[in-house]
Amino acid sequence: MQTPLRTRWLDRPAPYLPVWQAMQDFTESRGDGTPDELWLVEHAPVYTLGQAGKPEHILNPHGIPVVHCNRGGQVTYHGPGQVVLYTLVDLRRQGVFVREFVSLLEQAVLDLLAELGVAGACRKPGAPGIYVPQSALARPRGEALAKIAALGVKIRNGRAYHGVALNVAMDLDPFLGINPCGYEGLQTVDLRACGIEADLAAAGNRLAEIFSAAWTAAGHQGDAHDASLERPGCPERLERSGAG
Repeated sequence: MQTPLRTRWLDRPAPYLPVWQAMQDFTESRGDGTPDELWLVEHAPVYTLGQAGKPEHILNPHGIPVVHCNRGGQVTYHGPGQVVLYTLVDLRRQGVFVREFVSLLEQAVLDLLAELGVAGACRKPGAPGIYVPQSALARPRGEALAKIAALGVKIRNGRAYHGVALNVAMDLDPFLGINPCGYEGLQTVDLRACGIEADLAAAGNRLAEIFSAAWTAAGHQGDAHDASLERPGCPERLERSGAG
């Protein structure tokens, strides 16, 4: 079933807590005919701990607020220079399973990176997010994959919110204050580190366009689970949750 998607930018920079509350309110109040929405956001600095998050993975917050939220996954950082695509979509109405939904989000990022000329971007089995090889970086460091996008969702009554965050051109130092997604020493990069100078708004708009097209094309008879994605990239691992 094809349903329209509305895309809108929130005021920038957006504090995290009001946006999170707005996502929950939208999801709880929406009806069967409520159009799906994509929200594009550039957040003020914040660390967020997902449902699998462990406080010990916050090494030194340097005064940056820490918010415990209900998305899947562990700890990440949001801040200026990063675009977040929040996907407020009805999986059950569209007939899209959780696994397929996560794949659509990941593929949208991969498609955008390919368009921008980032070579070799990939998923990493057993680890959330999208990664790039050292060969894609202007200043390679070792051989390990570097993370460029983080993903975490919440699904409530077959309806999803939260989404994916892509690092465009940001101060990456706050990532040194955490173990990103629970992985010690994980290198985090942005498009600028890949030698790509991209406008944040243009990158966000294009990411939304790619996902919207894929979402519209998707859909089949099916059902969606009431769950949070524990490990994006491993969508078979789900945590049942009744929390909103």
